[in-house]
Amino acid sequence: MIDRTAVRNNANYLRNVRPIDPEEIAEYIEGTPHPAVVRETLREEAFDLRLRERDDGAFVPVPEATVDPPGWDPEALPEAYSFALEDLLVREYGANWHRGESGDELRERVRRLKSDYLYENEVEYDRVAALGYAIYHLPGYYAAIGHVLDDLTQNGLLDRTLRVLDVGAGVGGPAPGLHDYLPGDAVVEYHAVEPSAATGVLERLLEETGRNFRTTVHETTAEAFLGTDGDGEGTAPDAADPATDDPFDLVLFGNVLSELADPVAVADAALDALASDGSLVAFAPADRNTAIGLRRVERSLVAGEEDDVGPGRDAEIYSPALRLWPDAVPTDPGWSFDVAPDLAVPPFQRRLDGAATRGETDEPGEFVNVDVQFAYSILRPDGRRRVDIEASAERCARMAESERHVTDRVNLLAVKLSHDLSEGGNALYRVGDGSQATDHYLVCTRETALNRDLREAGYGAVVFVENGLVLWNEDEGAYNVVVDDETVVDLVAP
Repeated sequence: MIDRTAVRNNANYLRNVRPIDPEEIAEYIEGTPHPAVVRETLREEAFDLRLRERDDGAFVPVPEATVDPPGWDPEALPEAYSFALEDLLVREYGANWHRGESGDELRERVRRLKSDYLYENEVEYDRVAALGYAIYHLPGYYAAIGHVLDDLTQNGLLDRTLRVLDVGAGVGGPAPGLHDYLPGDAVVEYHAVEPSAATGVLERLLEETGRNFRTTVHETTAEAFLGTDGDGEGTAPDAADPATDDPFDLVLFGNVLSELADPVAVADAALDALASDGSLVAFAPADRNTAIGLRRVERSLVAGEEDDVGPGRDAEIYSPALRLWPDAVPTDPGWSFDVAPDLAVPPFQRRLDGAATRGETDEPGEFVNVDVQFAYSILRPDGRRRVDIEASAERCARMAESERHVTDRVNLLAVKLSHDLSEGGNALYRVGDGSQATDHYLVCTRETALNRDLREAGYGAVVFVENGLVLWNEDEGAYNVVVDDETVVDLVAP
């Protein structure tokens, strides 16, 4: 049994003197333990000591600086993860996994998964389903996490030591994406919660992460891990996993909330497991049902909701659906999603799609999915928001009051919540201000130098619209605010 206190004391003494060599520390420990034992002890203590292990086996302090935005813009799923997935497919079915009965089985399972998600059916993840899911979804989910984390790193809100909980980790995607997003001098204590056969894929992908990305996979349900699987009111603290004893800096819900029986209760428990300056990050597919479901959970968790909607608590929406009127609560459906550049088609998708039997009129691409489109929400218990901006009644109209302004020109403070939704006509953008009860769109009928900021603003940006014309769109059941040559749009916060 090694004296851990002695290891820690020696590491703390040497950290500011020179790189920490396990062989050197071994000489100072009673009983002279083997350097390999010291090295493993340092690995286990590295997170608390803020130490990272170098390639040469020495340990050095983690820089105190927070993570800077890395310029995340992947063009493809990295080869290491692509090869890892193909390795699993070859192990399971042989080199021709994409052909014959195995290929047909995988394609049928992908089709079934797509249908189940579309119609909100319960999804069962056996090994075949896990492999099919990974083939179809891994690239997009890998890319999405980095685009979401940009919202935090832009404000210096990710530390270089991170304790992470990935709820419903599935086959991975968020995990390798997080690993590649962070700088090489970061240290991560990563906990994945996943009860299904997907863990086989996840664990293989985690093998490709670095030595300072220390992983633990908990093969249990989110409810059991967070202690909410009792009578609906939560369970005693000792019923939860011991890994929850220390708070997490980052809790991830990647494409899983729609699959939980009570997503609000689970997410609420996850907020309890979060550090006071931590972030809960949830994202979902961009389709209407799951995106709206995500927004529903978000609204149920944020202080200000009615008691009959959810538990309510002291958490704030950090991004993207900011509430610009602090005393207001939105009640519109809230369908909103971001779009990032497509990825290159990975070899495993190309193989599965290319081996499909098609009729004369069937187009290729049924099993190719490289779109990066996702809804997301970031919540923080410390009340931080991505931009600290509020609307003023002296300068702006509330979207909640648009009915009284139909055919009037008004000023609005708005969050841009979509890319251009038009199909070749007038540019169309979904917007919100946190008060809206009905969908609102900005419709640019004539772009000028004075309103060009509307087009150039990114997803989640805050814009001030001066002199927009409010109209009611009967066909869509929504308000269109016309931006024309009489309208000025200023970018308030990117």
